[in-house]
Amino acid sequence: MSTFTILLGGDLIRTPRLDRQVEGSRVIAADAGIGHARVLGLVPELWVGDFDSVPANLPDDLAAVPRRTFPAEKDKTDGELAIAAALERGATTLILAGAFGGKRADHAFLHLSLGLRLAEAGMKVILTSGAQEGIPLLPGKAFFDYADATLFSVLGFSDLSGLTVKGAKWPLDHVEVAFGSSLTISNEVKGRLEIALGSGRALLLAHPHPLPES
Repeated sequence: MSTFTILLGGDLIRTPRLDRQVEGSRVIAADAGIGHARVLGLVPELWVGDFDSVPANLPDDLAAVPRRTFPAEKDKTDGELAIAAALERGATTLILAGAFGGKRADHAFLHLSLGLRLAEAGMKVILTSGAQEGIPLLPGKAFFDYADATLFSVLGFSDLSGLTVKGAKWPLDHVEVAFGSSLTISNEVKGRLEIALGSGRALLLAHPHPLPES
């Protein structure tokens, strides 16, 4: 297996869990995502993009990262180009760091949908901001290691059929969930979380890092 961390431009905080996930991985930065390399203590092997949002005052080791430059007017985002570069290098697992939040909601949506498409093609994918973590759900059964009381939601990208959720405050047993339903929003882990899906497109969004107090 070859694990690549893709540094994207969304919000990111450093957590022990994220450190464990990225440890030993190869790293590619997408444009402004290079700023997360400082946060995580990583040096990418490649920096991809049109470089229209380069952070100021980069340290010498990051400023010297080899670049693959693309025009500003292009048909793919910098993040998608960085992912393509990882696939060229034989990636089998992708950690999309900085996949949520930030200034561009359209980019966040792209990362969620692209993560699903890559998972359906056989790629292991984790989307993360450090605080939040997204894992595509494929038809079948999956288990997760989240602590009790971890907040999670199942985001449906289509109608869902045969959805079962165990190890949760509000379990579900082989239910049908219409696209756009809020039934699977804001659940909590209670025991060992197990999710089974008969058919449909979905993504587990969990909050392994404590939510800030409002």
